[in-house]
Amino acid sequence: MFKRVNEITLIIILIGCSFIGCSNNIGAKTEKSNELKIGITVYKQEDKFISCITNTIEEYVIKKENETKSKITINVTDAKGNSTLQNSQVDKFLSENYDIICVNIVDRTSASVIINKAKKYDVPVIFFNREPVEEDINLWDKVYYIGAKAERSGSIQGEIVLDEYNKNNSGVDKNNDGKIQYVMLEGEPEHQDSLIRTESTIKKLTNFGIEVEKLASDSANWQSSQAYEKTTQWINEFGNKIEVVFSNNDDMALGAISAFENANIKLEDRPIIVGIDGIPEALNCIKEGTLKGTVFNDYIGQAEMMIDISYDLKYNEDSKLLKEFSNIRQFKTNYKKITSENVDNYIKNEELE
Repeated sequence: MFKRVNEITLIIILIGCSFIGCSNNIGAKTEKSNELKIGITVYKQEDKFISCITNTIEEYVIKKENETKSKITINVTDAKGNSTLQNSQVDKFLSENYDIICVNIVDRTSASVIINKAKKYDVPVIFFNREPVEEDINLWDKVYYIGAKAERSGSIQGEIVLDEYNKNNSGVDKNNDGKIQYVMLEGEPEHQDSLIRTESTIKKLTNFGIEVEKLASDSANWQSSQAYEKTTQWINEFGNKIEVVFSNNDDMALGAISAFENANIKLEDRPIIVGIDGIPEALNCIKEGTLKGTVFNDYIGQAEMMIDISYDLKYNEDSKLLKEFSNIRQFKTNYKKITSENVDNYIKNEELE
């Protein structure tokens, strides 16, 4: 009987020790499994460009699974423009042992909060599209950024107008006063790409000796509906004085197009409208002639890079890809000009995706 009691006591002690061992490992990364789990939180799923990225991720994951014979699980969550909600989504990913967290951050100045959370659990973080400040990226060597070269996008947008001006001066400068009167639809004031795109677009024209006059500019926060309202106000205020509508992204350019259509202004009487991103709806507008051009923001390359980096971080830390990232840990795609001359190539690519 005494021996039996001792055996039971020993079992209880062993069970107790195992629980203590578990509690001491809270925050530590669990042993690698055969499943790659990627948690993705986006600032707003309704953003058309962000939607292009997440749709491409979902498609590419299937391809990656087939190529690597591995299981990849992704969970895309929508922060709805709320930092508190986004932080809680990150907390949930960490508590559920996700291997990688990809963040399209709501507030780029508060990335350190997410980085410190992830660092505690030793879970790498990939920020995308909305770039954190450099100090935050440098907080930890497992923080990455995937985006594009914003200055180049604005420069190419200006180039589209410059090309058109050189081909048909009077078609752009409708009042023949030797200046281009323009309005500017800007993205979010706190987004790094917004200011850079605005400045580099105009700089491209002035560097070539083109005189410009800003009639108005305002933030439409990347949204078509807000751009529609702003443009409608400008049409009422400036009428046919507007010769070019610059837009920091395609969705706002689509809103501007709708405003001119709703004002019953004939296509030949409208100003040139240009966007940035190369989303499918914009490509169709170029084909129709309502949008003069856009700048392709390679969401396909960015989405695929996100998955490739995530895969190597879990399964192949010595990969050539990660070695290339070892110093700067940033990947920025190039932009490409899209006009009526080459839009069919991009529409074909969209159909193939």
